[in-house]
Amino acid sequence: MLTCSKLIPQGHGLAAVLLKRAATIELDWDVRQKSRFDATDSQGRTLGVFLPRGTTVRGGDVLVAEDGSMVRVLAAPQPVLRITHCGAHGTPFDLTRAAYHLGNRHVPIELQPDHLKIEPDHVLADMLRRMHLIVAEVNEGFEPESGAYGDHGHTHAPAATPHVHGPGCNHGHDDHDHDHDHAPPHEHAPNHEHYAAAPHVHGPGCSHDHDHPHDHSHDHGHAHPQATATPPRGKPLNIAVKAASVPHVHGPGCNHDHDH
Repeated sequence: MLTCSKLIPQGHGLAAVLLKRAATIELDWDVRQKSRFDATDSQGRTLGVFLPRGTTVRGGDVLVAEDGSMVRVLAAPQPVLRITHCGAHGTPFDLTRAAYHLGNRHVPIELQPDHLKIEPDHVLADMLRRMHLIVAEVNEGFEPESGAYGDHGHTHAPAATPHVHGPGCNHGHDDHDHDHDHAPPHEHAPNHEHYAAAPHVHGPGCSHDHDHPHDHSHDHGHAHPQATATPPRGKPLNIAVKAASVPHVHGPGCNHDHDH
């Protein structure tokens, strides 16, 4: 027995000449939906197929044997019900309705643009005929839809191009969780003062009240001479207090040395 434990979906990446020379094996749907089975190929070799659990084998897939040889899988003809719409009493939309009702019953369905296929079931056949659909018993290959998430371990189309977001992608990104490099999180200074998001800038049009064009950052730790002069001995203290209440004013005639 020759063991096959690798499957190439639809023979992607293989040269056409290799596929043409490969041995073939015909399997019906009942066997192809299993991940472990025995079969005999067109060269008379007995094959033991051991694939990952959940794998479904489709017509056109290629099995790779332990000796490196390849075996192309064919969907064997089997009894199925072929369903078409009635041109006299219905429309192609009737197939959509039929697929909906069959799907509600979890029936495996092969979907084609102009017909449906299901496994033989006389109860379902009667229901479909009452819907004015034409149901015919035929012997054909059966490839039912795999479902929304696809076959386990089976890829129908290669993901060659990554999904990229960027200018002109026409996607709505109003609310997304992409991990972008945004501004650093809100932090606190050691003295628990908040850092401002933008520096505080003074300039023309800043709407702040700047009385002086220059920075008179005088250190007024010492009081004005008139205000802090030690009162003459014997004078009441309220004189000095009264003098200190006079505001410190800069302007013409202030007699201060401003190096302007």
